[in-house]
Amino acid sequence: MAPKAEKKEVKRVEVAKKTVKTGDKKSRSRSDRAGLQFPVGRIHRHLHKGNYCERIGSGAPIYLAAVLEYLTAEILELAGNAAKEHKKARIVPRHVLLAVRNDEELSKLLGHVTIPAGGVLPNIHSSLVKKGKGDDEETAE
Repeated sequence: MAPKAEKKEVKRVEVAKKTVKTGDKKSRSRSDRAGLQFPVGRIHRHLHKGNYCERIGSGAPIYLAAVLEYLTAEILELAGNAAKEHKKARIVPRHVLLAVRNDEELSKLLGHVTIPAGGVLPNIHSSLVKKGKGDDEETAE
């Protein structure tokens, strides 16, 4: 009976040690706590230094970081699809431009934005396209 009692005491000591170790919490960034990749602290600092307003709430940089992360992920996903269509493994500014201009909402959001080295959308005006031979004969009659 005595050996069983010793095992129970040892387990209690181990549990006590674990609770002591878990009491020492490491500091976590606000980005980690919010589950974001974008830096919440840096955005908060830029909001303070930008003189946008006198006071910045604690939730404002988190919300802004989440919105920026979402927009970035959306653009990168569409640009990655454009790169795959052109059988490329790397996203270049041309793919970003094609992604933004072909998406209705992003095109509206970034309507007046110039993407350097992006080029233009491929578009030929309908009046410049030559008509087929069969179309010329019908219009002449």
